[in-house]
Amino acid sequence: MSFNAIVVGAGLAGLVAAAEIADKGKTVLLLDQEPEASLGGQAWWSFGGLFLVNSPEQRRLGIKDSKELAWQDWLGSAGFDRLEDEDYWGIQWAKAYIDFAAGEKRSWLHQMGVRFFPIVGWAERGGYLAEGHGNSVPRFHIVWGTGPGIVAPFERRVKEHIKNGQIVYRPRHRVEEIIKTDGTVTGVAGVVLTDSHVSRGEESSREVIGDFEYKGEAVLVSSGGIGGNFDLIRENWPKRLGEPPSEMLSGVPAHVDGRMLSITNQAGGRIVNRDRMWHYTEGIKNWNSIWPNHGIRILPGPSSLWLDATGKRLPVPGLPGFDTLGTLELIQQTGYSYSWFILTQKIIEREFALSGSEQNPDLTGKSIAQVLKRALPGAPGPVQAFMDKGEDFIIADHLSELVDGMNKLTGEDLLSYQDIERQVLARDREMENTFTKDLQITALRGVRNYIGDKLIRVAAPHKFLDRKNGPLIAVRLHIVSRKTLGGLQTDLSGRVLDLNGQVIPGLFAAGEVSGFGGGGVHGYRALEGTFLGGCLFSGRTAGRAMAEL
Repeated sequence: MSFNAIVVGAGLAGLVAAAEIADKGKTVLLLDQEPEASLGGQAWWSFGGLFLVNSPEQRRLGIKDSKELAWQDWLGSAGFDRLEDEDYWGIQWAKAYIDFAAGEKRSWLHQMGVRFFPIVGWAERGGYLAEGHGNSVPRFHIVWGTGPGIVAPFERRVKEHIKNGQIVYRPRHRVEEIIKTDGTVTGVAGVVLTDSHVSRGEESSREVIGDFEYKGEAVLVSSGGIGGNFDLIRENWPKRLGEPPSEMLSGVPAHVDGRMLSITNQAGGRIVNRDRMWHYTEGIKNWNSIWPNHGIRILPGPSSLWLDATGKRLPVPGLPGFDTLGTLELIQQTGYSYSWFILTQKIIEREFALSGSEQNPDLTGKSIAQVLKRALPGAPGPVQAFMDKGEDFIIADHLSELVDGMNKLTGEDLLSYQDIERQVLARDREMENTFTKDLQITALRGVRNYIGDKLIRVAAPHKFLDRKNGPLIAVRLHIVSRKTLGGLQTDLSGRVLDLNGQVIPGLFAAGEVSGFGGGGVHGYRALEGTFLGGCLFSGRTAGRAMAEL
């Protein structure tokens, strides 16, 4: 059987591309190694944050944003330094993506029914100079419905095309080879896996029951990154971030294994920026795991005191929510793969959110009534569940009890009560005035000038050891694997390039497997809200290019 296009991977980028191709009347074969329950891939599990520039939501909140400011921030974060080689196409993609985020991205999604939470989040705040890493203004737009809400319109379009025969969907089909004829990609071959009825995200069987081969005029690889493959992560771990973590949690399901990267490489596709990756430092063990070694990321506000495993406060800008990879580097320099937050009940009630659609049932379920309950006293329900059942949380009325609990949890007895008390007291003394030399306190007071942070995100500055703000809480934080920032190098149409920089006829890539465009649209660091957006943009771009063949 032959198709106009074959799409390998039914995550967000694959769904977008398949829908775009089928919209043009072309036939599409959509293959995925996972069961149908996992349609939408990692995007379904996400918090649903999208990077938008100068949006109506921003303007309503008094945020002054522009394409020029966004590009300044992007360059400061990306740090592109392989300009004529590995970064060449990533830079072109970055320029195009900023145009998209400041232009038709929102209206395109709005036409498909996507809506946004009215408060814009401020992720990756930076903490350096104006031209350094970070978002100068809030740009993190949460989709009403979170990850499922952004997957839904494309899943709907794909299923409509399945009904009309434009798309043939084959789950449990694992591609093992990209077929080339006289230098042109002409199809794929692989194995059929046994039926699996596991729930979304759960590890599925790898039992082989058959094989397949399909012909196509073009093949798109949209199979995700390496976040679930710790061996590949450690193999490609950059020296600039220290030694690879001895222990990690997985922020993605086990099927995010990077297999198609090597398979596409064998077909001649060039992989660039292998050493660029994005892992979080605020991970906690999921008390109700779905996939193996399941970690959940805390989306922290800026007030928690961040200590390394030995109890030393992390230096600026190692502050919650400011610089993910900068903090990762600081932690790895300690020789330990975990760190600590110390905070108060007032902070956890206002500042703790958990990443993931399943950890935000109010936003995912589009329940205004449930969202309004976040303003009531007490931690949000999912956060409270981790406080009650999660092994990484310690709650105490007195700092000495808290430190005892922290040492007991790790069994390493690394923490000195006297050292931690000294640091907490020093921090609390800086609360006596509205001015301070402590840059974390300066920062948290500064961010409350943004009405969104002041209303729902950042607690009013207060003393940790004042009993009325308690109890005290400590959270052990793990490294959580997540995104691949490098990948298959592609031109601005999503066509995969070979080692000589030449297009491989008939071969395309989109999403995380292509570094979200060009083999690394983010450079070294991301501004957040750009992973889902990168899947949308690269999937749309590649799909439209394939539809023109």
